[in-house]
Amino acid sequence: MANYKAADSKREQFRRYLEKAGVLDTLTKVLVALYEEPEKPNNALDFLKQHMGAAGPETADVEALRLEVAELKQKYEAVLEENKELKAKLAQHDPAQHLDEKRSET
Repeated sequence: MANYKAADSKREQFRRYLEKAGVLDTLTKVLVALYEEPEKPNNALDFLKQHMGAAGPETADVEALRLEVAELKQKYEAVLEENKELKAKLAQHDPAQHLDEKRSET
């Protein structure tokens, strides 16, 4: 009997923890949104994942990081292009050194 009460107490503590953290409320909202969806999605799990992520406070952070990654990719491509152009200019001024570099690259 004591074992049953201990397990029940642990369960109740966990339920209160989920409630305080807003987990139960968020899960309920997402499940209601899925229920009220006129056309049910093919993959309910993907629906839950999308809506759970949208409900979290870090969504703005994730979007900011995505934008930063896109900007850095553009800068990277620009630097690669500039490097290519500078190597071509260098080859015009010192063709022998450029041939040595090409051999070491392969």
